[in-house]
Amino acid sequence: MPIFCDESGAPATGAMTLAAVAISDEGADALLHRFRTVTGLGGELKGSRIDPIERALILELLERFGGRAVITTARPTREPGEDAGTLDLSTYSALLADAIGAHLADAPGPVTALIDDGRYSGPTLAHVRDEVEKLIDGHDPASWAELRDSRRTAGIQIADVLANSAWNIAIASPRSGRIAAILEPFIHNGVIRMRSI
Repeated sequence: MPIFCDESGAPATGAMTLAAVAISDEGADALLHRFRTVTGLGGELKGSRIDPIERALILELLERFGGRAVITTARPTREPGEDAGTLDLSTYSALLADAIGAHLADAPGPVTALIDDGRYSGPTLAHVRDEVEKLIDGHDPASWAELRDSRRTAGIQIADVLANSAWNIAIASPRSGRIAAILEPFIHNGVIRMRSI
């Protein structure tokens, strides 16, 4: 089962969120193709660039194409003398572990965790990938983790939209009320599970 992961925000903004979207590669590609056909938008899909109607369409299509998502939010505070980069990375790692871990009980077999490769340096991301692989190997030894370019990976672009949605809600942005209303029916029917750490 593929699980596509992307984050939004940072501790310095008041919250960091991470979405882990379980959907087949084919389902993610079909979802993005349908979204582009309906909206006429091209390029990389980013949650920060779309309007509420387009965001709602993504969620409708996620349900239609059999996707499920876990979105985890953290609101860490920086201790005096704590390095901002270290806090960012530790928060990101904890979010990944929580969101992916929440999918494992429902995974019928091996899991493939596909993680956006854009946030940190190559060696740091390689370490993050190794930690995720240890987590999912405990579920099924055939599981593995991989870093992916979001521009070429539909599932990570979908995860970006969901993580951005949760981040807007977490920081009470001017769009938060409308975004929360858009998410609510999908939370109610189990397509989206919200968590916090």
